[in-house]
Amino acid sequence: MSTFNVIPRTTEKAYGQSLKNVYVFDVPVSANKKEIADAVAKQFDVKVTNVATTVQSGKAVRFSRGKNRYPGTTHRQDTKKAYVTLAAGNSIKVFDVPEAEEKK
Repeated sequence: MSTFNVIPRTTEKAYGQSLKNVYVFDVPVSANKKEIADAVAKQFDVKVTNVATTVQSGKAVRFSRGKNRYPGTTHRQDTKKAYVTLAAGNSIKVFDVPEAEEKK
């Protein structure tokens, strides 16, 4: 079993999911659901109930090596996202909202 760090995604969609106790993480493409659940539980000290994953294929990108020299295409790296559902009562402070300070 490999060890890796999961990186929380801080997007508007991820924020909306976090209100439903579902958190979105960027994970290595080679990671499986069991490894992801163990990594999140260990890193954030929470209980994971469900993991859903999705792999986004790398986008095709055109490139050129000069004005008239054989242009071509290449692909960006694939990325994997994990949607992790936590047990009731558990939460991760990804989107810390600072409390508004009173103005004097």
